[in-house]
Amino acid sequence: MANKVRHYFLSGIGGSGMLPLALILKGLGHKVSGSDRGREQGRTPEKFADLEAKGIKLYPQDGSGIAGIDALVVSAAIEDTVPDVKAAKDAGIAIVKRADLLAQLFNGFKRRIAVGGTSGKTTTTGMIGYMLKEAGQDPVLMNGGVLKNYGATALTGQGDVFVTESDESDGSIAFYNPDVAVLTNVSVDHKGIDELRQLFGDFVNKARVAIINADNAEAAALAGSNAITYGLSGGDVTVSDVFYLQEGVSAVVRAGGKRAAISLEVPGAHNLSNALAAIAAVTAYGVPLRDACDMLGRFTGIKRRMEWVGEAQGITVMDDFAHNPDKIAATLSALKQFDGRIIVIFQMHGYGPLKLLWQDLAKTFADHLGQGDHVFMCDPLYLGGTADKTIGTQQVVEAIGPRATWFETRAECAQAALAIAEEGDRIIVMGARDDTLSDYAQSLLQTIRK
Repeated sequence: MANKVRHYFLSGIGGSGMLPLALILKGLGHKVSGSDRGREQGRTPEKFADLEAKGIKLYPQDGSGIAGIDALVVSAAIEDTVPDVKAAKDAGIAIVKRADLLAQLFNGFKRRIAVGGTSGKTTTTGMIGYMLKEAGQDPVLMNGGVLKNYGATALTGQGDVFVTESDESDGSIAFYNPDVAVLTNVSVDHKGIDELRQLFGDFVNKARVAIINADNAEAAALAGSNAITYGLSGGDVTVSDVFYLQEGVSAVVRAGGKRAAISLEVPGAHNLSNALAAIAAVTAYGVPLRDACDMLGRFTGIKRRMEWVGEAQGITVMDDFAHNPDKIAATLSALKQFDGRIIVIFQMHGYGPLKLLWQDLAKTFADHLGQGDHVFMCDPLYLGGTADKTIGTQQVVEAIGPRATWFETRAECAQAALAIAEEGDRIIVMGARDDTLSDYAQSLLQTIRK
């Protein structure tokens, strides 16, 4: 399907998985167009303007852009009731799942690095792609977040290596045939633990080299004869002399009898762990350890991963993608290493994951919020379609206790958070899937400045 020039139409082209795929398809020489509900709602117009500036024609999501295309590409978020889908079916046009097409493109490359795991995928993938690009290997990169170094979610290089995130939430991780498989961790998120063990076990077993987190018991249990382990507490790639700073981490990395100093611009133990995974992956493709550490010292991170938005009146505002218990725990643990009260504004990314995770979410916040810290929760993100709303964030707030407050809207959360904020506090916006959260964080900062 992707071996000759074709015209792909991506319905929901602005999504975190669809947008980089569109750029990669364009970079490989295909014709690309698309539609998005968010564009019609006026959400993040600069994102869609950038796509159009890159030569990708955008249409209303009403089926009008389907004529003359070779295939309609859809993600799991696109329902059969979307007019694009109906128009494609009526015209007899092939409908392709995003995950299927991405896996086909990936599997066609000579060198293939896939990153899997419940948490840390996006940052680890970004680190790998950044180092390979800086090393002159000109990779293709499919990432779920914006690399701040390049201001892009995708790299469309002409080299023979493809680096991608691989998603377990929809089971599409099973479609990838990686040469190097990276497994950051295994914990309950979108699926139960037994299903995750099967998916991730198959993922690492078929790779030539499996890079596995020795600090995570579930991941470590999947290590086989092809494994290179990494970890903060030990492994084939490990660290010593670690110093955590508010703006980053410094350490000495040890691998294969060699040592190299590293100084990261991204904070927290979780990012040091991500760095070890990325270093192990690129050294498998010939990048020397010292070069890898030097290059990662210039990696400025992924947008919305503990991103510093600004400071006003002594109050710091941050923006973070954390949305499941592991990610939330990692972010809060990193913040708690330093002084200052934490005020969280949390928006769950959907009713489905909330129903699965609400008790674990409540426990995570209860365990990691200190005395004086507070979390404000609004209703989950809802962009239309069918959703089981039997579990809401009210239940999460009730389970957390007095350090949590529920409001129906984000605006009410902002008003309440700003009302209690004082000099020295950190306000952190948390949530996934909603591109407007970054604008929301910026609006908090602007309100404080006024």
